[in-house]
Amino acid sequence: MGELVFFDVETTMPTGAERRCWMLEFGAILVCPRNLVEIGSYCTLIRPTDLSVVAPHRISGITREAVSSAPPFEEVADQIYKIMHGRVWVGHNIRRFDCPRMKEAYADIGRSAPEPIGIIDSLNVLSQGFGRRAGDLKMATLASYFKIGPQKHRSLDDARMNLEVIKHCATVLFLESSLPNILANNNNIGMVTRSKATATLTCRQEISRKSPPTCTATTHRASPYNTRGLGKVVEKAKDALRGARGSRPLNTLLRHSLLR
Repeated sequence: MGELVFFDVETTMPTGAERRCWMLEFGAILVCPRNLVEIGSYCTLIRPTDLSVVAPHRISGITREAVSSAPPFEEVADQIYKIMHGRVWVGHNIRRFDCPRMKEAYADIGRSAPEPIGIIDSLNVLSQGFGRRAGDLKMATLASYFKIGPQKHRSLDDARMNLEVIKHCATVLFLESSLPNILANNNNIGMVTRSKATATLTCRQEISRKSPPTCTATTHRASPYNTRGLGKVVEKAKDALRGARGSRPLNTLLRHSLLR
C-alpha cells in the first residue's frame, strides 16, 4: 500500500439559490501505513472569489474576515496536488463530499485534479463493521463514543481525529475477533444503524454527515485527543494490532478500492 493521506475540506454552507459549496480550508496529514504514524502535514485557508458567500460569524473561526487575507485556490493548487496525487486518500464521507469539492476547485482554475491510487472512506467502512454501536456515524459522534474529544471542525484537526477514530475502531474489532464469544455479544444494545438509503444527497445534507458545528461553545485543550477512552487495554491492543497485518478486522478497515 502507498502512503496514506488523511484529508478534510471545510466549505461554505449553501443558502437560498446558491447550491455550490465553496472550499474555505484544506488540511491533510501523511500517514505511514505500516505503523499509522503521521509523517507530514499541510493546511491552508482558501479565499473564495466571492467573499459574500462566507458567513461573517462561524464557531470554527473560519469567518469572512479570516479568509479575506487567505490565498485563492489557484495559489495553493500546486501544493495540494503534490500532497494528494498518487496516494491513498482517507477521510470521512470523502467520496460524496470532499472528493467532489476537490474536482470542482480544480475545474474552476482549468486544471486537472489530483488522482488517488485508492480511496478509504471511513464512513462507508465503519457503517459495515461498526455502525450498530456508534449511532449516526458522524465524526463528532464517533469521537464522543471513544471519548477522544470535541470535533473542532477545522481541516487539519478533523483529519487527525479521523486517524484516531480509525485506530480505536480497529482496536475494538481486533479485540472482538480475539474473544468473539465474550465481547461481541455486548455491542448491539440500544444502538442505531445508519440508513442504507442510496438516494443522491444535496451538498447541505453531505455537510451534515460530516458533523456540522453547533452553537455550543467548547474549551480547547493543548492536546485535543484524550486517548484514555478505552484505558490501558486499548493501548496494548494497538501494539498488537500493528503486528496483526493478516487479521480480518485490520484488513477490513484498511481495504481500499482501486479507482482505475
